[in-house]
Amino acid sequence: MKISIIIPTYNEEEFLPDLLKSIKRQDFKDLEVIIADANSTDKTVEIAKSYMCKVVPGGLPAVGRNNGAKVAKGEILLFLDADSVLTNNYITSTIEEFELHNLGIAITQIVPLEKGFINEISHEIANYLTKQISHIKPHGAGCYGMITYKSLHEKVNGFDESLDFGEDTDYIERIAKISRFKVLENPRLLISTRRLEEEGLKEITLKYAKSTAKQLVGQKVTLEELGYSFGHGSSKKNRILYSLCGEGLGHAIRSGVVIEYLINEGYDLIVFASDRAYDYLSSKFDNIYYIGGFNTVYENNSVRNRKTFVYNMKDVPSDLKNNMTKMFNFEFYSNLLSHILRIPLISIDNMHVLTEAKYSTPNKYAKDRLFSESVVHAFIQNAKKTLIYSYFFPPLKNTENTRYVYPILRDKIYQLKPTNGDYILVYQTSTSNNELIELLKKNPQQNFIVYGFHVDKKEDNVLFRSFSEDLLYKDFKDAKCVITNGGFSFITEALQLGKPILSIPVKKQFEQILNAIYLDKLGYGEHHSKINQAILDNFIEKIPVYKKNISEKYVKPKNNNETLNILKETIEEVINN
Repeated sequence: MKISIIIPTYNEEEFLPDLLKSIKRQDFKDLEVIIADANSTDKTVEIAKSYMCKVVPGGLPAVGRNNGAKVAKGEILLFLDADSVLTNNYITSTIEEFELHNLGIAITQIVPLEKGFINEISHEIANYLTKQISHIKPHGAGCYGMITYKSLHEKVNGFDESLDFGEDTDYIERIAKISRFKVLENPRLLISTRRLEEEGLKEITLKYAKSTAKQLVGQKVTLEELGYSFGHGSSKKNRILYSLCGEGLGHAIRSGVVIEYLINEGYDLIVFASDRAYDYLSSKFDNIYYIGGFNTVYENNSVRNRKTFVYNMKDVPSDLKNNMTKMFNFEFYSNLLSHILRIPLISIDNMHVLTEAKYSTPNKYAKDRLFSESVVHAFIQNAKKTLIYSYFFPPLKNTENTRYVYPILRDKIYQLKPTNGDYILVYQTSTSNNELIELLKKNPQQNFIVYGFHVDKKEDNVLFRSFSEDLLYKDFKDAKCVITNGGFSFITEALQLGKPILSIPVKKQFEQILNAIYLDKLGYGEHHSKINQAILDNFIEKIPVYKKNISEKYVKPKNNNETLNILKETIEEVINN
């Protein structure tokens, strides 16, 4: 017999029939199908027997695959997951390419069962990354389909049954040491993007994510470090993969509050971050892992999209080991893993107001709005639940799975007792807004404290500070007003402290523009695309009006409890459903 197909199962009655039907439709017939079942309590075994499959005892994936291989009569072994489906001519195409390149072990590539542009792009990115990683070291997972010779399987003594996590990657690496490995180009395996893993399997997929991320930067992972228990006797609560970008320190600070809360509630967090977010969070928490980040190029207080793309992609794939993850802008890393590893996604961010709310903006921002909405749609899709931090509340398109929550603020912000000092606090997202600095210097009657230029110096009436939380708290507390871009975290902290805001958003940064539009609309300050002397004078004159509006209309929570409790309820709802 040419090939034996081995499928580990546990309660797969929903998915197994589609896989077995697709095998039956193949033009290649010199095969057998072996089901290694781990004591399913549904109709899995009954379905397998109705398709004339051999059924052997299963267990953990390594045990099931080895038990299947022991009774296999085929020269070649093909290991598949039960929730996959073979594309037309899959087996013939796989064997032909496998033998053409004289391989000892290989994996195929994946296609989503649920069609749609975003799903397809996500999976093609996963295929691309898997192929590129294979140039660094043999690497793969069982969900991609694994093909090898039975003789090689026996030579390496099969899957390591002492491993209850990562047995597929270990297996590939051991066989690749004595033969050749490749990610095949032609065959495609359909995989479900809908099934949620059962409680134990959620842990293994999160551990796989952690392992993969560390392998990308050349680090080894041990089972003791992973602490994996396959859901048996674990004393920990559910594990959560938390991913955030390094652009904007406010995002990291807000996430730090959430991370601390979830840890205190007993959740086991694995956090991925880049750049400034990684630096900030790794100084406060354990289990923070670095991934390459996406950096925006600014010139003259404007985003330069083309230069941003070139900057972030210039070293791919020539220095792929260090740069491949630059494609993971915003929370795309978590989003991609949720689809590929079939784990539920909860997204909590202010950015979702762009795509989940009904609002209107001037036509001159139409291009920037379309681009920003497309980015959010592309990088976060099919979240089970979406929570939107916001200080403005346009109607939502979907109130069943999406809701507003109050912004997350640092605890020290809540503890501050603001006063009305004699200076203006200036906070900048980038160092490119030199026109603003020149204008400030032309107003010697006003004093300015400026953050965002990463220096400590004084020039006339302008005091520059590099970032310091303690100093920023003090400067924030006593400022009479603030001048900033349109960053969400800084705006919401300013409103909490009752500080009027003059917002000059970074050009083409539509999320900042929208924040500023509503800031102006609500009477909490002003929105301008650029600043000049007349604008500055008018804003300063109206400070008392804006202070009064904030005091009377802005809802100031006393702490983060309501938002954090909603997040916990959302997590438990997703887990239990």
